[in-house]
Amino acid sequence: MQFYFIRHGQSENNHLWERIGSSDGRSEDPELTPVGRQQAALVADFLRQGDPHSVADKPLDLQNVAGFDITHLYCSLMVRAVATGTEIARALGLPLVGLRDAHETGGIYLSDPETGARVGQPGKTRSYFEAHYPNLVLPEEIDDNGWWNRPFEERSERQARADRLVALLLARHKDTDDRVALVGHGGFYNHVLAAILNLPEERDYWFSLNNTGITRIDFGEDCTWVSYMNRVDFLPRELIT
Repeated sequence: MQFYFIRHGQSENNHLWERIGSSDGRSEDPELTPVGRQQAALVADFLRQGDPHSVADKPLDLQNVAGFDITHLYCSLMVRAVATGTEIARALGLPLVGLRDAHETGGIYLSDPETGARVGQPGKTRSYFEAHYPNLVLPEEIDDNGWWNRPFEERSERQARADRLVALLLARHKDTDDRVALVGHGGFYNHVLAAILNLPEERDYWFSLNNTGITRIDFGEDCTWVSYMNRVDFLPRELIT
């Protein structure tokens, strides 16, 4: 199994932080910016391309020169990830499968302007997804009450969720030749890496991931190895965010 973690394109909240250095005025579930939509189109095109004749003598192809040949595509149910995943799914001709456990740390929430308390919000509904992203394969339990409808996700809950998500993907795809891509989020990426690499839960490091950055991790019979992290060489300099 080859596993590709792909961060979503630039969101309105990402751009807000870039402009003012604060989350004041953030959306609980932001859309992609125009830059984010360009990034999504470029990463989709990059994942579609390849030269199968260029690595005949290099069967490992650690840089995907011959192409990616993604076989399965998953995404978070947050709009920025669904929108990015939709571009990739269209380019690759694959179904896009939404996973509840792939969301960004904290979940769907807004901060109370008076107390600063983080208050959970409903999240998008089945009707919303069917109207805006009709090709997204939703979990059966998603209905018109919203997919979140929980309190803010505390720090203590996040690693267990990442462990659960990685276990699900391994149960479906380990010991196969599947090439699995997940469109997710920069914060949760750190927890996914911790789950895969068995890193300590209490840590003083951070793995950065640019918008639409790609990380590849291969699962072999005897070991797990990282081929590359935060790959953005397909983006022009002005679109690296």
